[in-house]
Amino acid sequence: MKMFKYLITLLLLTSSILVAQEAEEAPAPTNLDKLLELVKEGKTKEQAENDAREAEFKSARDGQREILRAEQRELARQERIADELEEVFRNNQEKLRVAEEAYLKQLGSLNELFGHMQSISTDSRVTFESSLTAAEFGKDREFFLGDLTRKMGESTELPTIVEIERVWYEIMREMKATGEVVRFTTDVINVDGTQVSCDVVRVGVYNAVCGNKYLEYVPAKGQYQFLARQPAGRYTSSAGRVSGAEVGGGYVSFSVDPSGPSGGALLANLIQNPSLLERIDQGGLIGYIILAIGAITLIFAIYKYVVLYLMSRDVTEQLGSDKLGDNPLGRVLKVGQTHMKDQLDRLELKLAEAIMSERPSIERGISFVKIVSVVAPLAGLLGTVTGMIITFQQITLFGTGDPKIMAGGISQALVTTVLGLVVAIPTTLAHSFLQSSARSVVEVLEEQATGIVAEKAK
Repeated sequence: MKMFKYLITLLLLTSSILVAQEAEEAPAPTNLDKLLELVKEGKTKEQAENDAREAEFKSARDGQREILRAEQRELARQERIADELEEVFRNNQEKLRVAEEAYLKQLGSLNELFGHMQSISTDSRVTFESSLTAAEFGKDREFFLGDLTRKMGESTELPTIVEIERVWYEIMREMKATGEVVRFTTDVINVDGTQVSCDVVRVGVYNAVCGNKYLEYVPAKGQYQFLARQPAGRYTSSAGRVSGAEVGGGYVSFSVDPSGPSGGALLANLIQNPSLLERIDQGGLIGYIILAIGAITLIFAIYKYVVLYLMSRDVTEQLGSDKLGDNPLGRVLKVGQTHMKDQLDRLELKLAEAIMSERPSIERGISFVKIVSVVAPLAGLLGTVTGMIITFQQITLFGTGDPKIMAGGISQALVTTVLGLVVAIPTTLAHSFLQSSARSVVEVLEEQATGIVAEKAK
């Protein structure tokens, strides 16, 4: 009985899974017969569904087989077409090889000639792009050579006689321009970007000037442009002479740069050379202090020289005069006349005292010149040490990869030393000259005082 209950329970669970939807609509079975009948109906229905599904699968399988057979037939047809095309390609390739051989055989030595022509056209176009003559002749020749090079490189088309003649013409025109001095009017770009009309003088393919200024050619704009920084005055003055020269007016001197097709290394180096003021500025604050002290010292030395010159003149005039004047020698002689009746020792002491009182006014300021002549090199050395400290700091921060980073410190280190020597040399000479002038005046005073003592001793 217990086993029978388990069997009924199992059948109920199975039937509920197989016929879940039907179970929702129909009432639950109440006995074993109804349960068996319900299971039988569900199995029959499931079998019918499986048969229908199987028939559908078989029908779809037959359709897929037909599609596969159609695709296989199309693949075979395409493979036949591919084989035919490959055969045509091989035949055409062979024909092309034969045609190229015939073409090269027909060209003969012209093949190498046209190769050289293509290379020359390329090189000429590059040269013309940066040539000074481009602003005068225009960019048409560059476009022509570029199109010709492209046509000869991308196809087998040969250049025409007209094109060959034009290449020759452009090369000969550029060659002729190297030996010409030509004047023409064109727009020139200022440093601030504005344009002005200018009478340009082109000297060969080396330099172009407008007035007393040098020009450079800017390929990107196809125009001349004033150099942002002009060379020294002696070079710009020669540019002015060329600009102002007249045809048939004879020869004029001109500073030309033949190192490049458009003015090259020489002019660039001249432009980069710093001027005197720029070199002084590289010395920094210490350099300006050295120069200021040197200038003050030299001005004072000139003033002192004038004073000693006037004093020496007065002393010289006093030697030939009986009248005592207001000058060092006159005052010393006056002391001698005043104490002429005194004892010899007293007279000698009074004259020495008079000379000693005159010496400070004669030698005043000379020691200052001497001090500056000694201190100036030391100040230059100070600038040198300061510049080297700056240089080593920059090396610590940025390394030694870029020398421009260290240029400022090195410039200060070198320039201050030079400025110190520049100040020391003339101040040393001035001190020596002033001291000699002062000594000559003092010697005259001592000589005259000795003469007075000798006269008294008679």
